[in-house]
Order: sequence, then C-alpha cells, then structure tokens
Amino acid sequence: MTKPTARQIKALTEVSGLPASDEVAERIANSIGPAFEGFAAVAGTLPFDLEPATFLAVQNTKVAK
Repeated sequence: MTKPTARQIKALTEVSGLPASDEVAERIANSIGPAFEGFAAVAGTLPFDLEPATFLAVQNTKVAK
C-alpha cells in the first residue's frame, strides 16, 4: 500500500465521472497520504470483514420505486 499520487487521484476521479482539477487532486493526495503511510505496516494483513457497518447499512436500505 503506497501513498497515491495526484496523477493517480486525477485518473480515479475521471473514471468515476467526477473529474478533479490538478490542484484538487494534489490536495486530495496530500490529505490522504498520511493515512496510507500509517497503515503501511499492516497492509495486506487485515481481514476484509473489519468494516461490517457498510454491509448492515446496505441490507437495511429500502429501495424506492
């Protein structure tokens, strides 16, 4: 797990349909970089089920018709 670059952030935002300017991509990369660096020591060792809240939120969502 490596800190994302502004270029990678910009590519991801374009793919998502919400393109960001170069300046915004740089700010995003700088703001989330410390989180990536903090988790680098345990990257790849955490099980996927650590965040069950999202699953429950999706299961409890009612679909509007």
